[in-house]
Amino acid sequence: MDYRIETTSVLGLPMEVFLFTPKIPGPHPGLVQCQHIPVGHTGVENDTVTLKTAERYCESGYAVAVPFIFHWWPKKAEMQQKRDEFRDDWTTLDLDAAHDVLARQPGVGANRIGILGHCWGGRVAWLGAATDARYRACAVFYGGRVKLPMGPGTPPAIALASSIRCPVIGFFGSDDTNPSPADVDDYERALAQAGVEHAFHRYPGAGHAFQSFDNPERYRPEASEDAWAKALAFFGEKLKRA
Repeated sequence: MDYRIETTSVLGLPMEVFLFTPKIPGPHPGLVQCQHIPVGHTGVENDTVTLKTAERYCESGYAVAVPFIFHWWPKKAEMQQKRDEFRDDWTTLDLDAAHDVLARQPGVGANRIGILGHCWGGRVAWLGAATDARYRACAVFYGGRVKLPMGPGTPPAIALASSIRCPVIGFFGSDDTNPSPADVDDYERALAQAGVEHAFHRYPGAGHAFQSFDNPERYRPEASEDAWAKALAFFGEKLKRA
């Protein structure tokens, strides 16, 4: 897997950003890809699904940056601690820094950067789109906890829908419980009320993490590939033609 790591600083703490660059000449559109929490909380290098996903977007012509958003804790710290102490104000700073790192890379179109994420990262992608008007497109793959606040004094991410300035595409399994179909209805309603351009796709027979090819119980190849095709078409329209 061909990537390099650039370390940046967030509030004085080092944060690794994994960078994937297409082999063909630029300028390339860019994507900030947000991690999900299982395995990935111990380091991006241990997260095969995230790395392979970034690689596939890179092969499709996108420069991709994957920030290690769990750098606030030791890599060996328990996942539950990171869940309990996760803070949106910290994460917003992480995403701002990752965008800056990606935008300054040679051959990257700084005004053609989108954001995406799966699971925990899906919520983070929503947060990023709501707190940084520089993003031109956002893809949320089965992001849970969007209706919950994360961190002291912060609103639920769903309450920030009116601050989203880019189109949003969403992919959800109809058998998922986090987010449940009712949660997804609420996401869609919030975006509609805020006047945010959006398109949601739901997959019967699929639950959470249906794109996780390393989990035979959850992986749904047909739904996964359909979501891939729709996401690439979406980013192609919003970023490559921008």
